[in-house]
Amino acid sequence: MWYLALVSIPHKNILCYNKSSSMWFRKQKQRRRKTRSSVTTHYCTHKEAARRLVHDRLAYFNTHYGFTWNRVAIRNPRRSWGSCTSLRNLNFSYKILFLPPHLRDYIIVHELCHLAELNHGEAFWQLVALCAPAYVEHVAELRAIDRRGGGKVAYLTAAEAQYLAPARAPALPRSDRVQSARPSL
Repeated sequence: MWYLALVSIPHKNILCYNKSSSMWFRKQKQRRRKTRSSVTTHYCTHKEAARRLVHDRLAYFNTHYGFTWNRVAIRNPRRSWGSCTSLRNLNFSYKILFLPPHLRDYIIVHELCHLAELNHGEAFWQLVALCAPAYVEHVAELRAIDRRGGGKVAYLTAAEAQYLAPARAPALPRSDRVQSARPSL
């Protein structure tokens, strides 16, 4: 209920304001429910594909480690790619789907190893190195992606396309640019 303590307004006007404002708030709330942001739509569209990817890769890497976990959640965080809780829950960003395959695998291995070591000590990095020996380069790549694109989907899809594009051969000089040797008159 709205009260204006310092202004002298008749009680009848306060009740009228209160009724009309509550109606306005209800309409605004309903309007917000109807519209989804493009980020939410993108997340909802790709969440299950990310879940399948993460579950498949967890099963693949866990054949080596043999760890157990409670729950795997696919979320839409602003900053992190993944996390592991002390309750043995694994959380991953749906944006992992748009990373190059070697970075996806690194993130999944990283979080999987947190099931054994909940810190970033020497034992943890030795566990990570068993399945991702080039983890130092992967960390550097992820930091570069975070600095440049900040996890924005448009940047991630461009980065993924760069990794998936076939290597191009160097361009050959165009024949119309080559000058022919003409006899001078």
